[in-house]
Parts: sequence; C-alpha cells; structure tokens
Amino acid sequence: MSIPHRAGTASAAPDPDHIDPAVWRLAFTIIVGALAVVFDTTIVTVALADLAKELGAPLSTIQWVSTGYLLAVFITIPLAGWAQSRLGGKRLWIASLGMFLLGSVLCALAWNATSLIAFRVVQGIGGGIMMPLMATLVVQAAKGRNIGKVMATVTLPTALGPILGPVLGGVILSLADWRWIFFVNIPFCVVGGWLAWRNLPDDRPAPDGPRAWLDIVGLLLLSPGVAALIYGLSRVEGSAGFTSAEVLVPLTVGLALVGGFTAWALPRAGALVNLRLFRHRAPASSSALGFLAGMTLYGAMLLLPLYWQQVRGEDALGAGLLLIPQGVGAFIARTRAGNYTDRIGPRWVALTGFALVTAATVPFAFATADTSKVLLMAALLVRGIGMGVTMIPLTGAAYIGLGHKEIPDASIITRVAQQIGGSVGTAVLAVILQHTTGDARTPGALADGFGDAFWWSVAFTAVAVPLCLLLPGCPEPPAPADRTEADTSDGAQLPPSRRP
Repeated sequence: MSIPHRAGTASAAPDPDHIDPAVWRLAFTIIVGALAVVFDTTIVTVALADLAKELGAPLSTIQWVSTGYLLAVFITIPLAGWAQSRLGGKRLWIASLGMFLLGSVLCALAWNATSLIAFRVVQGIGGGIMMPLMATLVVQAAKGRNIGKVMATVTLPTALGPILGPVLGGVILSLADWRWIFFVNIPFCVVGGWLAWRNLPDDRPAPDGPRAWLDIVGLLLLSPGVAALIYGLSRVEGSAGFTSAEVLVPLTVGLALVGGFTAWALPRAGALVNLRLFRHRAPASSSALGFLAGMTLYGAMLLLPLYWQQVRGEDALGAGLLLIPQGVGAFIARTRAGNYTDRIGPRWVALTGFALVTAATVPFAFATADTSKVLLMAALLVRGIGMGVTMIPLTGAAYIGLGHKEIPDASIITRVAQQIGGSVGTAVLAVILQHTTGDARTPGALADGFGDAFWWSVAFTAVAVPLCLLLPGCPEPPAPADRTEADTSDGAQLPPSRRP
C-alpha cells in the first residue's frame, strides 16, 4: 500500500526569500501613480522663476506655489490612517490619485498666480494621502516579509525624482508652455488609476473599531500644528533667521499644537495617529533617525545647487544636471541595500550609509571656485549611494514587529518625521549659510563661506553614525507556523490542514 504524499513537508516549505508576484504587481501599480507626485514636486521647484515671469507675479508670491502645496500635504498626511480604515486602501488610493489629477488639470488651466496657488492646494490634498499610503499598501501586502527588498522597490519614485525631474522640467520649459509641467502628470495619473482598479486588492473598510469616528480634536491639533512648524521653518531662509516674529510665531504655535496632540493621543486607542507605537523600539528608533536623516541628508540639498549656481555660475538647469550623479548613486544602491537589510538587519546598513554620506560631503567643504567638476560629481555619486543605502533600512525598520493595523500609523509617523527633519535641516543650514557668506561677492569668498556651511553639514551627518546602533539588528526569520498565523491574521485563508 503506498503512502500518500503529505502537504507541508520540508521539501514543500515556502522559500522565505520569495516574494509573491502579486506583491510586485501591487508595487508597480503604486509606483506608476506615485511618479506623478514626485516628478511634479521637482519640476515645479525648477520652474518657479519661469512661472513668476509668465504670470507677472513677484517671486515672493510665486513661492507660495510650492509652500501652499507643501502645507496642504502636511495637513492631509495625518488623515491617511483614518481614511484607509473607513474607505479601504484601494478606494482611498484611487480617490487620492483622482484628486491629484484634478489638481493637475486645474493648475494647467490657471489664469493667474492666485488661482495657481489655490489649485496647487488641491494637488497637495491628494499627494498628502498618497505619500504614506503607498508604503502602507505594499508593506501590508508583503505581510512583514523581505521588508528591505519591498522598500527598495516602493520608494523608487523618490530616487527617480531627483534624477529625471529637473531634466524633464528643463526640457518642458525650453520646448513648450509652462502649463505642460502640469499636463505631464495626466498620463501617470490615468494609467496609475487604471492599474490600481485592476491590481489593488479590494479590501473592505471595518464597520466599527476604535477609528469608527474621525478624531476631530486630534485633527484640529496635529494637522495645523505640523503645517505651522513647516511654514515657520520655510520662512527662515527669507527672513532674519530664527529670531524674527515671522518664524517664531508659527514655530511656537506649531510646537504647542503638536504637544497638545501628544497629550491627547497617548491615552486614546482611537486617536488620529497611534503614538503608542513609540513604545516599540523599531518605529521609535526609525522615526528618530528618520528625523535626523531628513535634517542631515536633505538639508544639504539646499547647499549643493546653490554652490553650483552662486560659486560656479551655473543656471538652474545646469545645476540640476550636475546633481544627477547623486540621484544615480541613490538609484543604483537601492537593490543591494534592500538585500542586505533583509540579511543582516537595518542597523549596520544604515550605519554604513551615513558614514558614506559623511565622507562624500567632505570634498565640498574643501571645494573652491576652481575645484574639478569631475571630482565633485564623483563625490556626489558616492554621496547618492550613501543616501540610497541609508534610507532603505531606516524606512523599513519602522515596520519590524508591527501588526497589520499598525502599519498605516507607522507610515504616517516616519513620513512626518523625515519631512520635518528635512525642513529643520534646510532652515538651520540656510541661517548658517547667510552667516558664513555674509557680504562675500567674489567666487573665492563665496566658496569659503560655502565650505564652512558644508562643514556644519558634515558634522550633523557624522552625529547620526553612532546613533544607528539604536536600530534593530539582524532579524530572526519567523517559523513556518508563525508565518501561517501571520497570514491568517491578515485575512488570508488557513491551509486545508489548519481549517476548522
């Protein structure tokens, strides 16, 4: 009598490194839609001077095309977790992408600066939901496995944006009307929406639970609080530093509101954002280092294009082209960084990345008005590799050990931490640069001032290197039985042998 083959033997055990093709399809679907948001942000930044000229408005007014969008994003981000619980991820993603599409069309049809600023706010509402939701949907689909590889894929738009955005913006502005910097979003939105309708799982909202009702008090505290902080920090560069009322008032109001939200949210399970996640080491350390990463990595992005423009005499497009090696470095490092994050844990990968960024920023501290462009572009390539190596483990570490329903809050917290950190770093380095350049007029004197500012950037980044030891170490792969339970808790069916 033959013995029947039993399912679930060792030979049939699933490969822990295998990622379900459905996860890759979902990730590709998310990326297509997200590219519209990332490209739009970088293209508009390059186009501000042209918009001021075409619309006949001062640059101080046109600056609100970016500032208004940014504030709308931060007012909306905290709503992503609650909105997903009420609408479901698929419906929320399609609705947010549709809002961004509507804003893009309206921006292209704007008739003056005021209407353009208002329509950019519409874009920001859609983009603010999409930014944390894109990570949430993919991490939930992956069920906590191979987070490094997954994050290397889902954050691809943030690597492509700095590479292609400035170039695409320059090409559009040189060949076509400014309205095409918004029309170019339409194909990404339309194709992304169609793919989302086909590929995203049709998850249903929960009819009850701690978030059955919107936390109005939390919303009135957190969203304007974060927006006030971002606005205050954005005014540092164009004002008298941190001591001016234009900066101090919104910063004080923002800190008070965020502090009030913290006191409100900690004892409540149904708060707008679940701050109890800070009790877990992984999201707490990832958020803290994410803030520092935003400050050190992206704060220096203020200095780099200004160095090329003010010291080396490049225009905006030329400076954007010279920064391409940094984007290329971040792009090529992603896959390897994701693989090593899954194999050895986020701690040592992030530490290596911060060390590379620190070392690659040093040449700019020594740079003069005549330093070889080839040498500096090589340094930018290495710096980009360091940035790519750093951000993958920092982002992925936030989700280690979290349950399915905790992932949206982790996405919101890490996104806000990184963006506020970037705003703080930009504001601090702007004040330092104003002080170090002073009344310098010659390229040599300006180069000396930029060198001092870059040394501050090097110091900020070096501080983050030892702090990476706070991140989780080498992950322990779950046992097959644990994986089955995890799948079941996320709504998957039990295998036949485990069904009641």
